[in-house]
Amino acid sequence: MTTAAAPDYNKRRQRVFLVLSGVFLGTLALLNVLGISRFVDLSFTVFGVQIPMVVAVGVLPYPVTFMCTDLISELYGEKKARDMVWVGVLLNVWVIFLLWLGGALPGFEPIDPSTGLPMLDEAGRLPVFYEVRELAFGAVAASMMAYLVAQFCDVRLFHFWKKVTAGKHLWLRNNASTMVSQIVDTTAVILITHFYARALPVDNEADIWPQLLVFIASGYVFKLVVAALDTGPIYLAVKYLKRYLGLHGYEEARDD
Repeated sequence: MTTAAAPDYNKRRQRVFLVLSGVFLGTLALLNVLGISRFVDLSFTVFGVQIPMVVAVGVLPYPVTFMCTDLISELYGEKKARDMVWVGVLLNVWVIFLLWLGGALPGFEPIDPSTGLPMLDEAGRLPVFYEVRELAFGAVAASMMAYLVAQFCDVRLFHFWKKVTAGKHLWLRNNASTMVSQIVDTTAVILITHFYARALPVDNEADIWPQLLVFIASGYVFKLVVAALDTGPIYLAVKYLKRYLGLHGYEEARDD
């Protein structure tokens, strides 16, 4: 009678970390390119009152990045989560470089000698690539500053609550860390996008601050709702993955 070979937990841990970090970094790159290229109107009515909710398409996948950092924090520890955040910074720099390089190399578009950019078409617009690049530059500049603060805030608060609760109450650290980090992230992104990139669809004839508050509140509420909805999936993922990775109790998969 043959006995089943013992699972190779080391390979499993490397594989799961690769998948989680890949989803995190792929989503981060995508949202920075999509960024503020389009805004969607998710406004709704409650008891006859119109509640405005305007969200950039780049915000839609953003909560996935926090879900990935929370899973890595829970399964692999704070150091691994911080390392991944730093890789995300390098990825942002790489995206910026590629966008710059794509515009710096010679192409077939007629160039306006006064600006060094391709000439506008009959509709008064730049070629698609340059429009995407201009919007992405603004989005990445805003998101890089907010990203660093928010992600490190999320990781630090996650482990603070984990220590306070002695590893219990995953729902608390998942939601509490996200609630604080997302208000930091959303506020920074909206303010930088407007005052630096000038890319928000605002009415310049109206008072600007009420409009900015709508953008901030819309993004924050959207992220909070998603964070609340992902609590169940995170519980299931942690329960399954701990067993799959050979972790017991509140043990973390560490290199040392």
